[in-house]
Amino acid sequence: MAQTVIQNQRGVTNFQPLNVELRNVFKFFNQEPAVHGVDLDVRQGELFSILGPSGCGKTTILRLIAGFERLDAGKLLIQGQSMTNVPPYRRPVNTVFQSYALFNHLNVWENIAFGLRLKKLSKSEIENRVTEALRLVKMESLRSRLPSQLSGGQQQRVALARALVNRPAVLLLDEPLGALDLKLRKEMQVELCSLHKELGLTFIMVTHDQEEALCLSDRIAVMNQGKIEQIGTPSQIYERPQTSFVADFIGDTNLFSGEITTVDAECVRILTKSGLSIVAARTEDTPIELLQAVVLSVRPEKIQISLYPPNLPTNCFEARLVNIMYLGTHVNYTVELANGINVNVLQPNTFGNLPDRDTPIYIWWAETDCLAISQTSKVSQ
Repeated sequence: MAQTVIQNQRGVTNFQPLNVELRNVFKFFNQEPAVHGVDLDVRQGELFSILGPSGCGKTTILRLIAGFERLDAGKLLIQGQSMTNVPPYRRPVNTVFQSYALFNHLNVWENIAFGLRLKKLSKSEIENRVTEALRLVKMESLRSRLPSQLSGGQQQRVALARALVNRPAVLLLDEPLGALDLKLRKEMQVELCSLHKELGLTFIMVTHDQEEALCLSDRIAVMNQGKIEQIGTPSQIYERPQTSFVADFIGDTNLFSGEITTVDAECVRILTKSGLSIVAARTEDTPIELLQAVVLSVRPEKIQISLYPPNLPTNCFEARLVNIMYLGTHVNYTVELANGINVNVLQPNTFGNLPDRDTPIYIWWAETDCLAISQTSKVSQ
């Protein structure tokens, strides 16, 4: 089985086997590529999320791994074994669907035991496995209820237990919390994370919810139009997006198009199409070729706001407030710069009385909080 080298938080190098590998995978529908040359490695024990907008190919990848769709080109390996001609029921995976797909005429216990009965396991083995699965999802006291007698969160737990009872090497989660209301969704996110840690299984989750992917995942693959734009940890994806699509899709950001006019050892200066001169700190990924076209990303929460001009040499602009959205813990300001460009600013609600619209203000951000991104996409594992 293939292995990948990683470092844990103490800096100790570990060799972690790969559970799922996709190599140059293609899938076409009506001669249009739904998945276009995807390379993907998922490590054993990871909670790995595939994130992207509707129609980007993320669910197709999950169905390819499960065996519900066949590859048109490329290779798919699970635990080092090719899955090319392996039917879904012989693959070491189980899928939890957004719709739960529970049998309404069977109670909780029978729903969980259904797959084990098809395998013709002994009664004692079935009893032991179902009892353990019920314990894991905290549903022991509801084992006799029908699905119609359960809440949405309880039905989700039953669907998880039914998948886990088969002891898969990989658990596939297709928008697993998408049908839940916001409060219950938050609660189930915590439970799903705890369950993953307790089991140590490989979870591959498809979602379009950016916050869900960021808070649950060990790593995330961001997809766009059948291709992977970037793979990385949540902090890498959010703090260091490698393409303008990732910067714009993950959270909120302000994007400025321009070209590089000056480069030195510590920073690059960009002149935007709207005439702003912005300085960004250099990182190992910062483009440095003069006159190269770039996109600048500045997160709203990184921008500071003041009624008085700060004494700063760079990235400080005069503006006026055009809209204020009170969000409780935070306030979202829309400000208009002198050149007519609007910028979003997100600040903690610590000011007391909010300023009025049309108030003259100043905004600024640190050079380290401004990221220059090349127009050329690249993918990092």
